Amino acid sequence: MKKLLAAVCISVSAFSFAQDYSVPAASPRQKVEQQFSMSKITIDYGRPGVKGRKIFGELVPYGQVWRAGANSSTKITFGQAVNFGGKTVPAGTYGLFIIPTEKEWKVILNKDFQQWGAYTYDPKQDVVDVTVPVNKLTDKQEWFEITLNPTDENSGNLVIKWDMAQAEVPLKPSKLDTVIKISDKLKEIKKIESDSTKKG
Repeated sequence: MKKLLAAVCISVSAFSFAQDYSVPAASPRQKVEQQFSMSKITIDYGRPGVKGRKIFGELVPYGQVWRAGANSSTKITFGQAVNFGGKTVPAGTYGLFIIPTEKEWKVILNKDFQQWGAYTYDPKQDVVDVTVPVNKLTDKQEWFEITLNPTDENSGNLVIKWDMAQAEVPLKPSKLDTVIKISDKLKEIKKIESDSTKKG
């Protein structure tokens, strides 16, 4: 009986240990979440590596839709309506896709954010697309990366880079004047609260 209990305990311990570990992913998943204006932007994507391959024009063919990452499609969530490269996008979650060429990329937001790769991509589900120039990096970006770089408190750039290529999509609130007015009112409220606390 004692041997049986010991075996069960060892099995349970091994199972618990296994739950904390997994086989390293060839293209690790990353989630980026950042404050943007009065809300936040979240990006969930797979990060493939260059691994000595020719990327754009071969692994990622020119003129064909690409999942902007690896494995399941890249998801981007806007907490508020945004101006995405000059076009208005309602708050919500979208699939992010790219159609690359040598000198520019068409960056697409699609209603279907739950597909695997771009195999079932349907252009009829596109919400917006913007075409942006591609810049050549001075240093190789080994792992595909998407970042959000603020330019001020209410705007920033969605930066996409891999291998020797980088593209940026400018972002700002869809109704900047309204956001600034709301922000100013919130600052006034915070000041009133702060002054009230100081006076006791």
